[in-house]
Amino acid sequence: MFKAHYLIACAVLLVAGVVYAGEPVDINTADAEALAAAINGVGIRKARDIITYRQQNGPFESVDALTKVSGIGPQTLEKSRNNLTVKPNAD
Repeated sequence: MFKAHYLIACAVLLVAGVVYAGEPVDINTADAEALAAAINGVGIRKARDIITYRQQNGPFESVDALTKVSGIGPQTLEKSRNNLTVKPNAD
C-alpha cells in the first residue's frame, strides 16, 4: 500500500513539473496559484510571499527583480525564466 501511494505521489509531482507550458505568467498580476505553477521549486507559501512583496514594494520592474523576494535566488529564477514575464504598464 505504501509503495502504491509513493508511486502515485511521484507521478503527480512529475506531471506537475511539466504541466506548465502556456503563456508566460506576468509576475505583477498573477495570483499565488499561477505563480506556484509557473515557478519551478516554488510552492503556494512562497508564491504568497511574492504577492506580499509586490503589495508592499510595488510592481516588479523586471523578472530579475523577483530575486529581491527572500527565498527566490538566481537558480530558482533561471529554472523558470521562460515561464515568467513583466508586461508593460498600460498607462
